[in-house]
Amino acid sequence: MTRQERYNYILDYFRETMPQVTTELEFGSVFQLLVATVLSAQCTDKRVNMVTPELFRHYPDARTMAEAEPEDVLEYVSSVSYPNAKAHHLVELSRMLISDFGGEVPQSMDDLQRLPGVGRKTANVIQAVAYGRAAMPVDTHVFRVSHRLGLVSPKANTPLKVELELSRNIPEEVRADAHHWLLLHGRYICQSRKPHCEKCPFEKICPKKI
Repeated sequence: MTRQERYNYILDYFRETMPQVTTELEFGSVFQLLVATVLSAQCTDKRVNMVTPELFRHYPDARTMAEAEPEDVLEYVSSVSYPNAKAHHLVELSRMLISDFGGEVPQSMDDLQRLPGVGRKTANVIQAVAYGRAAMPVDTHVFRVSHRLGLVSPKANTPLKVELELSRNIPEEVRADAHHWLLLHGRYICQSRKPHCEKCPFEKICPKKI
């Protein structure tokens, strides 16, 4: 099976079985999606969804969060990973949104990555989920699954290299969905320590079987 045939097989399966897919993070606005995505770095979506309702009740938008201090935000996000750094980033990015972007979350990659605490993966999530762009965020799940299923070469040893290889091979119209497909497959089936190969629809084409 060629790599392109592998892509076709996997994408066709997901198109048929998961035609409607989106992030598992809970949010009510683009700003809240940005906050939740920053909080989700090296943390589970489940944990983030436990803390954001109360956080958003007090700070629903950039203006209210910009008026807070990091220690105020820390009170609500203390149970996520790296809470001190994230609380600081959330306040600072909120202030930048007010000062530089009129309180709105920008759409361009360059502008998004100017925001404190926002790297390429987070910027890609905002582009894909909020703005419907053909973006390919690469987190640990996407990185792992892409390699295990043979979608990228061994030389793709950084998230950026994986993003670029996936983007070259996945059509624009399903690229954002493909991010969710690979992420969810890694989260629930192709897990890091103990993959559930017996449940995997791709077991017969998985490189470990060839």
